[in-house]
Amino acid sequence: MTTLLLRLGAPLQSWGTSSRFVRRNTDRVPSRSGIIGLLAAAQGLDRTTPLRTPPDQRPVDPTEDLLGLRIGVRIDQPGRLERDFQTAHTRDGANSMPLSYRFYLADAVFAVALEGHPQLLDTLHHAMRNPKFPLYLGRRSCPPAGKLLHGIREGTLRDRLETEPWLASPWVQRQHRNATKDLEAVVDCDPTEPDAELVRDEPISSDPRHRQYGWRTVHRIPVTVPNLSHRDHPATVDPLDPFAALVEETL
Repeated sequence: MTTLLLRLGAPLQSWGTSSRFVRRNTDRVPSRSGIIGLLAAAQGLDRTTPLRTPPDQRPVDPTEDLLGLRIGVRIDQPGRLERDFQTAHTRDGANSMPLSYRFYLADAVFAVALEGHPQLLDTLHHAMRNPKFPLYLGRRSCPPAGKLLHGIREGTLRDRLETEPWLASPWVQRQHRNATKDLEAVVDCDPTEPDAELVRDEPISSDPRHRQYGWRTVHRIPVTVPNLSHRDHPATVDPLDPFAALVEETL
């Protein structure tokens, strides 16, 4: 198996799957529809382009469709929930429109593993390095920050999520004293698996005139990953040393 690893980190992200009217929510983890939309934008696919290739135009290997990807998301830095609101008036300024609420994840980081056909992953890797359309994390106001592409790896999706080092921000890693970190991952799974959860974020149509989403099943698994920023405490620290506090801050 081959997987493509991404790091989704930014000051703000928003992954809404249940937004309605004036309330635009965000999930706590990137949605499958949002990740596939990110990949489609990198490839230059229009929103009206069918996500699944018609049978008469389908390539020899049907897994080249984006919907054939198996996706897993590891929550490396959960961030915090932020709420914003927007106001609007009629053009003459006489009347106010209802307040519109927007929810975001601030300072969140996710490791995303994509499992699929090697040829498709190579194509996506190239597209992410040379995107046709601007990339954003859920909304246009949320561009990615930091290193987005972490390369193609051998192994299954679960192998990558369980062995890839912690990708949280450096300042978060330095605050964690242990050599390993316990995290949670959300991965696509078969509906027959125990503890499978239903999530409605399988994209059917991204056409803004008639967006459609279907159901999929996910499994939440605990994972323990290495913390590359780990440093051992000094064996002895002089309690009267005025620089001891500074040493403590750098660990």
